[in-house]
Amino acid sequence: MKSITVTAAALWLAATGLGAQGAEMPAMPPQAALCGSCHGPQGQGVEPIAPRLAGLSSEYIQKQIKDFQTGNRQNPSMTPMAMTLQGDELIAQVAAFFAAQEPAPIEVQHRGEQLVFSDNAGQLAFQGDWSRELPACVTCHGPSGIGGGLFPRLAGQQAGYLKSQLQAWQTGSRKGDPDGVMANIAQKLTAAEVDAISHYFATLK
Repeated sequence: MKSITVTAAALWLAATGLGAQGAEMPAMPPQAALCGSCHGPQGQGVEPIAPRLAGLSSEYIQKQIKDFQTGNRQNPSMTPMAMTLQGDELIAQVAAFFAAQEPAPIEVQHRGEQLVFSDNAGQLAFQGDWSRELPACVTCHGPSGIGGGLFPRLAGQQAGYLKSQLQAWQTGSRKGDPDGVMANIAQKLTAAEVDAISHYFATLK
C-alpha cells in the first residue's frame, strides 16, 4: 500500500508541474503517464522492469520511440507502447518531459584525468583497446558516460539493462545505430567484458 501511495503522489506532482521539492517542472503530457507506469513518474526507472529515462536527451528518446515503431528495436512490451504515440509532436512532448527530469548526480571524470586503471572495465571505458580497434566508451558517450544528443547516458543506468542492450547489439536484435558503430563495437566484447562494463557504468551514481 505504501509503494502505491508514493507512486500516486509522484504522478500527481508530475502532472501538476511540481517536482519533489515543489520546483516548477514541465507538465506531464497525458500520454507520458503510461510510460511512467513502468519507467517511473520521473523516469528514474523501475528495475528490472524498465530502464531510467531521466538524463537521456529528448533527441535520443524520440529516436528510440521511432526505432521501436519501425522495428529497428525489438521488445514485446515497448513496441505496442511506442505505437500508442502517433505523430512527431506527441513523441516530442513525451520525450521533452522525461528529458527534463534530473538524473542522480555523479562526480564526472574526464578522459585523460586518470592514466592507469586497475580494472579492465575502467580502461575500456576511458581508453578503449586499440589493439582490437575498440574506442573508449566516453569517446561518444561523454565524460563518465553522461551522454548527450543521440548518445545515451550510461552513468547510473541499470547494469541489467546495459548488459541486455550490448547483447542485443551483438545478436542484431537492436539496430538503427549510424554506420553500425555500436553493433561493431559490441561484437568485439567478450561476455566478461559486457558484464564488467555494464556494472562499471551502473555503479557511477
